[in-house]
Amino acid sequence: MKTYLDIPRRADRTLSEEEVALAQALQINGRASFREIADVLGVSDQTAARRWARLRSSGRIRVLGLTDPQRMGDSGWLVRVRCTPDAASSVGEALARRTDTTWVHLSSGGTEINCLVRTRGWGLDDSPLLQKLPRTPQVVDVSAHCLLHVFFGRDLSPINKRGPLTAAQIEALTPRVTPEPARDDTPPVTLDDSDRHLLDLLARDGRAAAGDLAAATGLSPSTVRRRIAELTASGVLYFDVDPPDVLRENFRAALWLEIDPAHLATAGAALAAHPEVAFAGAVTGTTNLYASVDVPTAHLFYRYLTESVAALPGLRHTATTPIQRTMKGAGPYLPAGTPAA
Repeated sequence: MKTYLDIPRRADRTLSEEEVALAQALQINGRASFREIADVLGVSDQTAARRWARLRSSGRIRVLGLTDPQRMGDSGWLVRVRCTPDAASSVGEALARRTDTTWVHLSSGGTEINCLVRTRGWGLDDSPLLQKLPRTPQVVDVSAHCLLHVFFGRDLSPINKRGPLTAAQIEALTPRVTPEPARDDTPPVTLDDSDRHLLDLLARDGRAAAGDLAAATGLSPSTVRRRIAELTASGVLYFDVDPPDVLRENFRAALWLEIDPAHLATAGAALAAHPEVAFAGAVTGTTNLYASVDVPTAHLFYRYLTESVAALPGLRHTATTPIQRTMKGAGPYLPAGTPAA
């Protein structure tokens, strides 16, 4: 029987195999030099730079420097907002424009919005947005699920699983210094204003040159390079390739699973290994395991549910919502037609 990885990719994909390899290289090491990337891919550094310039200027992919909420003392909430059909699009656009939201999806036939909301602290009272949403006209229902643990996501994406690079190429690109996993008692990293400014700039362009970042922040290029290295080593900063439709499949869905708590860690780890899964995390609530799933067709999603999901240990209940449109990804909101940074 064919596996998911044997299924032909969508016919309208606009990236060549070489461009997908470059995207995977940047997902592994977003700040790698073109010489480092070229050596691994077996091309010249000019070729690697030219391919990246094409992808970046056309807005097909971008590298983002993002921050781990836990290492900054923040928390994440997966929020489901049910609206009247005439209001979902406008409410979704308003949520996408906010700086405390990411991954704003329109789903369930245009009547539900799913998004990730970032708050200072761990309570609902720490978020003005989560207090305001239930009182918003034409919002029918709001539920918020605190993100407790990420099994797959952040600096990992589906391209890590599906990309064309070999194990040797991946090892060669993997940064030698990796951050220590944060423990429950690990205190948040202290940031000053220059750090926050630097992180804001990297969130728009994770490959911005040290000289440009220095000019914008008032720091020296050597200080910029040192702080990027320190923030990455501490786990505050990581790099992600923002994948628009050229790196996604035709059918996407949110998966809400109820797992026996005794099996939650095992089920989450198993879910994270599935090639169909773009994100997986443990959350509060009855459906305590959430995943974003990305497959070529609805038929393959059915097969995934009845085979891979059904085999998860401790599975009690499954709920799915198809994702129609992504209004905002991991990085800052870019209205339609905005050129890449």
